[in-house]
Amino acid sequence: MNHPKSFPSRFLARWAAVGLLGSFAGCNVIPPAQEDAARYFILSDAAHAGSRAGQAPGGLRIGLRTVGLESYLDHRTMVVRMGANEILFKDYRRWAEPLDAGIARVLRSELLASPDVAQVSVEPFPVDQERDFDVSIKVLRCEGSETRTGGYVASLEAVIEVTAPGAAPRVVSRKVFVAPDAAWDGRDFGRLASLLSADVAAVGREVLAGIAPKN
Repeated sequence: MNHPKSFPSRFLARWAAVGLLGSFAGCNVIPPAQEDAARYFILSDAAHAGSRAGQAPGGLRIGLRTVGLESYLDHRTMVVRMGANEILFKDYRRWAEPLDAGIARVLRSELLASPDVAQVSVEPFPVDQERDFDVSIKVLRCEGSETRTGGYVASLEAVIEVTAPGAAPRVVSRKVFVAPDAAWDGRDFGRLASLLSADVAAVGREVLAGIAPKN
């Protein structure tokens, strides 16, 4: 028995099946991989920090305590300050290491570069280790900043505290160090990292200037 009306039904059913398979195939299409737009930067050590040829025997023994950061600096995203109360977090411009660790690394290198320094230890200190001075750093600013005239500079500000350790620790000196503003174009974050590296090295020199060498 013939069913003349069945052909259109079969035809429509077949095309519906094709459309359904096509929709499943479309769901399984994997989009092309996107290149990571983030760029990563580090603070750089001074070139002379690896040289110990001029080391004076009996030099200073310094303990470098953990570097403290203002809370808005305590992450990998680089910061640009816009005026007194606005902060921009540059999502695709990041520190490749924790900022406090990078600052401590550069500080240690700068201190070790001095012929007046015999050793620089970092926390946690061994219980039986003798030290002449302990240094604490609290970083208040370490960023790019927009100036009032629309330009940009690298900005670093830190509190430096030097103590004499021992049974009765005492504060030897405490000062706020503000690095001179260095011009920056607002776009080259590699240059910003280089300028801030120089500022951190200047913090190390400021520490040394306030510590008299041992006799």
